[in-house]
Amino acid sequence: MIANPAATPVVELRAAEKVFDDGTRGLVPIDLAVQPGEFVSLIGPSGCGKSTLLRLLANLHAPSDGQVLWWRGGFDQVGGDGRRLSFVFQEPTLMPWASVLANVRLPLDLAGVPRQEAQARARAALQAVGLAQAQDRTPGQLSGGMRMRVSIARGMVTRPDLLLMDEPFGALDEFTRNRLDADLAALSRQGGLTTIFVTHSLYEAVFLSSRIVVMASNPGRLFGEMRIDPAIVRDQAFRLSERFALLCRDLSVLLTSAALASGEGA
Repeated sequence: MIANPAATPVVELRAAEKVFDDGTRGLVPIDLAVQPGEFVSLIGPSGCGKSTLLRLLANLHAPSDGQVLWWRGGFDQVGGDGRRLSFVFQEPTLMPWASVLANVRLPLDLAGVPRQEAQARARAALQAVGLAQAQDRTPGQLSGGMRMRVSIARGMVTRPDLLLMDEPFGALDEFTRNRLDADLAALSRQGGLTTIFVTHSLYEAVFLSSRIVVMASNPGRLFGEMRIDPAIVRDQAFRLSERFALLCRDLSVLLTSAALASGEGA
């Protein structure tokens, strides 16, 4: 899905900043608007506030000043039709005693969705991430990559309009990570999701994103951004193409500048 720049932003930061209780300034005032259908990656040096920014967007942190808006309103309107939000954490955080199907079904159970409908939707979400045959296993019987697939399925089962992901594949090996990136790109394309994704990998950011927001630290702030044609099919051919290599080079230059601006490598 290609973003419509004239549409109402899904989420916005308006001069939003974050100062923690100990006085640490996590983020200076930030202005950022994300349009429907965008896949935005946040990338930058450690400590630049990527996860803090994502948690502001998830309403897990409150801004110290400024505003966070969802569909031009407050968080109280999130959850209705066309305004659903899901968050996928860095660790799968699954219930170890429950089946894969029960783990994926959990958000629907909590929302009071009838059991028959919840079961069907959970099975469909598992089918979408290639785990239909694993529904009766427990998380301990799965590999790390499979557990993350379960976590993604649980994030998708509510049919979100806004998906927030905090470096979900960072602990996985490169082969598994590449495979899950391809799966996520396909799910995003099919579902018309708006996705905001934290990563440390420039290759992952280039592969997935229609826009990459580069951050700098000391204090955390926006430094620059790069746009990538959302019409590009995100497959192995793209990953091996000269275009991909050039985009990675350009992003590497921008990240180096952000690191220098943060006082790293100077």
